[in-house]
Amino acid sequence: MSDINTHTEALQHPVFKVIQKATTLLNIDSYVIGGFVRDYLLKRGNAKDIDVVAIGSGIELAQKVASLLPNNPKVQVFKTYGTAMLRTDDIEIEFVGARKESYAKESRNPIVENGTLEDDQNRRDFTINALAISLSEKTYGNLLDPFNGCVHLNEQLLKTPLNPDITYSDDPLRMMRAVRFATQLNFRIEHESLKAITKNKERITIITKERIVDELNKIMASPTPSIGFLLLEETGLLPYLLPELVALKGVDEVEGQLHKDNFYHTLEVVDNIAKTTDNLWLRWAALLHDIGKAPTKKFSKKVGWTFHGHEFVGSKMVYKLFKRLKMPLNDKMKFVQKMVRMSSRPIVIADNKTTDSAVRRLVFDAGEHIEDLMTLCEADITTKNPKKFKKYHHNFKIVRHKIVEVEERDKVRNFQPPVTGEEIMEAFNLKPCREIGTLKEFIKEAILEGDIANDHEQAFQLMLKKGVELGLILNDKLN
Repeated sequence: MSDINTHTEALQHPVFKVIQKATTLLNIDSYVIGGFVRDYLLKRGNAKDIDVVAIGSGIELAQKVASLLPNNPKVQVFKTYGTAMLRTDDIEIEFVGARKESYAKESRNPIVENGTLEDDQNRRDFTINALAISLSEKTYGNLLDPFNGCVHLNEQLLKTPLNPDITYSDDPLRMMRAVRFATQLNFRIEHESLKAITKNKERITIITKERIVDELNKIMASPTPSIGFLLLEETGLLPYLLPELVALKGVDEVEGQLHKDNFYHTLEVVDNIAKTTDNLWLRWAALLHDIGKAPTKKFSKKVGWTFHGHEFVGSKMVYKLFKRLKMPLNDKMKFVQKMVRMSSRPIVIADNKTTDSAVRRLVFDAGEHIEDLMTLCEADITTKNPKKFKKYHHNFKIVRHKIVEVEERDKVRNFQPPVTGEEIMEAFNLKPCREIGTLKEFIKEAILEGDIANDHEQAFQLMLKKGVELGLILNDKLN
């Protein structure tokens, strides 16, 4: 074991003194362990989640702490797991009795027995998460580091306390956690650990989709998500999670003509967008924006490699992917679908002469998500040619300027028809019928084409004229 250092400065929050008192009253030892200690040593700010290990009953300690706190917070008890949780101020504290674990092959749920602090540290996923600070009166603030976690923190290394093969086989979620921590902290995974993840990759299938997605979301939310996806690919985990991404990997050649590797391009796009937005679902849209390219890839002698309709195919694939991973099928999924479906629209406009009509249609179709769509398209510029890079960004600036201009004048974002169905029915003495929809669509098209302004009077007059052309009879009052 490494030298014991005192770290009372980590224990500034008043709740730690209360835990110390409860520990003394119960005549047991307790320690704060895991992420709180790691993040304190890394100077990553104050953690809002604290894990406390009791050498005895964690539930009993939680109840004693709650009774000593001024507001007597409610204790949530999870008897199955022998844990308890309470909230005080803005902190969530989980209490658990020190335990040792053993695993059956078909499950990541361990058989749990009471154990020592050493047993508890042995069962931790990484040495940097096995660090503990004593909350007992005599040793208050002492750091216990049995696996040289502090050294590994300095080396920016992820290493398991025990044999990595056993660690990952026992609980395969730890493989995802290794990739996630490597991404979040920009740490390297120790070589033996990487080999063990690759060896145990199939075990990931016993983990629930919800737990996997939770880790994927944390990778996505990191400053450089590509670190995680490259590790998932390197270890062979990615085909079990996102085979749609794996299908993008590789470059085909026909008659000397190549296409870009869409897998690595995708990761560049995700890293680009991570610099400009924290919106998790826009990041997912960036990850999935090209997934339709694998099934639509064709070679034509005239034009070379094509991916016709990949945006439409990709948006359909988003639903299947979300459903398979048990991700939300609500407005979040619909947003990702919309972004994927529209991902090439601004590019087409930027490449051609930017007409007001094209911009109006873009704003109309994108609605409130036009900004997100432009952010995605700008992230999609991964060319290494400085001239092209500059040109594409310049074109997008023109599109953005046009969007503001058109929107101020024509108000087509979140478009509301200037003439209502009721007004059409009154003008022609109609009951609900197909012609009302026809007239509304005609007005909308005229506004988008720039034939009329988005103005009630102009739209009303056009509606009257078109209605007569359709053979509708005007209300006597309007004749």
